[in-house]
Amino acid sequence: MHAAGAVARAARGDGGALMAESLRSTWEWFQPFLRPTVIGVMIFIVFNALIMASAILVLAERKIMGFMQQRYGPYLVGPHGMLQPIADILKLVFKEELRPKGADKWLFTLAPVLSIVTAFVAFATVPFGAETTFFGLLDDPIKLGIADVNVAVLVVFSVTSMGVYGIVLAGWASNSKYSLFGGLRAAAQMISYELAYATSLAAVILLAGSLSLREIVDSQQGSWFGALPQWYLFLQPIGFIIYVIAGVAETNRAPFDFPEAEQELVAGYNTEYSSVRFALFPQAEYINMVTMSAVATDLYLGGWHFPGVPPEYGWIVFLAKVSFFLFVYIWMRWTVPRYRYDQLMMFGWKYLFPASVLNLIATAALVLYLNA
Repeated sequence: MHAAGAVARAARGDGGALMAESLRSTWEWFQPFLRPTVIGVMIFIVFNALIMASAILVLAERKIMGFMQQRYGPYLVGPHGMLQPIADILKLVFKEELRPKGADKWLFTLAPVLSIVTAFVAFATVPFGAETTFFGLLDDPIKLGIADVNVAVLVVFSVTSMGVYGIVLAGWASNSKYSLFGGLRAAAQMISYELAYATSLAAVILLAGSLSLREIVDSQQGSWFGALPQWYLFLQPIGFIIYVIAGVAETNRAPFDFPEAEQELVAGYNTEYSSVRFALFPQAEYINMVTMSAVATDLYLGGWHFPGVPPEYGWIVFLAKVSFFLFVYIWMRWTVPRYRYDQLMMFGWKYLFPASVLNLIATAALVLYLNA
């Protein structure tokens, strides 16, 4: 019996060794596919996070709006109204798809698709964390971000500029005067405020000496006097204010929501839209808000860098900073009244753009003086 027990134990020991050897060989076989798999999972998570961000921001906006106006906001669907976004999605999905008789059916459908696609693509080049091995899972560290492009600032700027074509096409293809006026307003507003927007970005590019968002973020690590973070916010306060104002105008948010001013244009460019095609426009707007907030975090607030926080937890800092910007977006919408359209144009051309040019000239002079 002792001999039989020894044989059984030996068999079990050999079985465990065989299992370990099998797992080791499987892991070695999977190693070449591990990095692409991690990148694919990261893309999937970011894509779904942007979709979820739209729903969360709708709920947050209605809750914050209710608090500011001493109301409850949504509170019937789910605990404390937390399931209200799901109810809104179901309502829009089951609504009838309508299209005006004289509308261009292809462009009418293409317009919201173009808006949502450009919103997703613009975020693809935005880095949101330092290099990581995912707790030792990878041999070589990977950068947190979908695509690490050395001209990421230009990519974001150009892709977000393409988003306005969705609004212009929606206004023209709807065969409605109100929609057409909304599309024309969007085009004029984009041209007016993108000049100031681009000029404010150019000042940061001069300071960092790079068009890469990741290099711009890394140039802001560290602190002055051991306490003050080396963020470009402190070197570019005027540029930061210009960027925030132009960013609100770029995303057509109040007080610059003239393309869909309901008191003047019924609902503007999306007057004739319904169901899912209608839902794509506000979803693109909220994703663009996230992109603008993320780019502002990278350009002016040091991205994922914060004094005392290890780099591996920098993505949490990044999310906190982006959340702050999104709160400011909502706060501004329900605090500042909408201007007149002529005031919008006058402010953009007579004040914001000249201020951005003067800021750029002053920054260039400072950089030349320091380099000399």
